[in-house]
Amino acid sequence: MHGSEGKDERHSTPPVDNRSKLFPRVVGSLAIVGVMIGLMIGRLTTPDPTVLQQVEVTEQGLVVWFNNEPKLHGEIIDGTVALLFQAEGKAQKGQLKLNGKDLNWRTRASDGGLLLTVLAARPLQGDWAGSKVDDRWRLEIHLREQ
Repeated sequence: MHGSEGKDERHSTPPVDNRSKLFPRVVGSLAIVGVMIGLMIGRLTTPDPTVLQQVEVTEQGLVVWFNNEPKLHGEIIDGTVALLFQAEGKAQKGQLKLNGKDLNWRTRASDGGLLLTVLAARPLQGDWAGSKVDDRWRLEIHLREQ
């Protein structure tokens, strides 16, 4: 039986690894720094969330103000005007008069975003149009009876 010295490297003793053990640490550090820089750039380039700022009552309907243009889906369901915004905001409610008759409106959070509903005793129709005014988004909702 032979000894364990490495004369011709044919025995069970593993060869000595002369490479530096610092290389995996350097690669790991570079990976961590790269991920952190990517996260910072991603955070800087994401837009601000869209937020409902205020709701104003006008003679023809409502004016809704946002800080950015929201994605909007609107429907008239059984005489009720319903607008769903991809935005954030607090729950609000109020009343307005249209041709001497009372209408109720309210905003509330839902699964798809912020829901604005306008409801009256008689069926309603509505049109809406948005525009950018002074770095804010203004959505005018014109209401009429059916």
